[in-house]
Amino acid sequence: MDKWENFNLPQELREVILKSPSVVIPESREQLLELALGSTVNTTFEVAYEVPERGRVVEATVAYCKNGAVVNFTEPYMRRRDPDCMVVGDNGITDKPTYKGRFGTEFETVRQATFSWLAEQELIVMPFMAGGREFGKPALLVAPRNAGFFAGGLADLQPFISRTDVEEDFTPTGIVYVAPPFRHTHYDGKQVVVHNRTDDIHEVFSYNLYPGPSAKKGIYGMLLNRGEKEGWVTLHASTVQVVTPYDNTMVIMHEGASGGGKSEMLEPIHRQEDGLILVAENTVSDERFRLELKEASNLHPVTD
Repeated sequence: MDKWENFNLPQELREVILKSPSVVIPESREQLLELALGSTVNTTFEVAYEVPERGRVVEATVAYCKNGAVVNFTEPYMRRRDPDCMVVGDNGITDKPTYKGRFGTEFETVRQATFSWLAEQELIVMPFMAGGREFGKPALLVAPRNAGFFAGGLADLQPFISRTDVEEDFTPTGIVYVAPPFRHTHYDGKQVVVHNRTDDIHEVFSYNLYPGPSAKKGIYGMLLNRGEKEGWVTLHASTVQVVTPYDNTMVIMHEGASGGGKSEMLEPIHRQEDGLILVAENTVSDERFRLELKEASNLHPVTD
């Protein structure tokens, strides 16, 4: 009896796992790296899938490096998040685009097709805590085995639970399903991530391998939805401890959308070679406005 058999899983997922040729529950970050590269001896690995009427499609290449793995998406479009990728597949209240509104049909047919495809794949089933170990919610990733780099990336963003540490009565409140070929068979090559909210589980169906819309933004959506039900908030933020030259200490949190400068808040001031700070430049006259600041505060990043 494998450990997953004692998990409290929805019947549809249980049937997928039973039909799958093999299932691995990762034991460690080292094993995730091995999965990302396909074996313990590979230094490079192609993440590829058979797509009807197209044949073998390489979605990404993975290369071994000293501190992990480097992933390159072969298609330039896949190297950043498509801002229009998210749709809501259920009929609950939302101010976001719905699956039916965008594609003209109910999501359930594709949902069932996704389960059928996953049931034919060797799978990674990875438990993790969405939102952190202390206050987070138990969740699960279900992905094809050759998408190990995706599992590894998610494990770096959210604390994953190793096979030896997961409780036998593990009950996920969220599940991320990954089915990359559907990008080609159903969505004209576009990134599509479907949020499907049920009474007990927030499902995220990722039909592409770029982690941004699902492993990052998808988990935020999962937590936002759960927090709305339970009365707490999820912040997309960075936090920094500032220690002034006078040993005053303060903590600043910056919450906001991507591209709003959260990561930059954690960085020391960028100085020119002469130590001055370039504040602005007149692009017409080329006049530069510079500031001399002899002492600056020390920044200690907390979260990003």
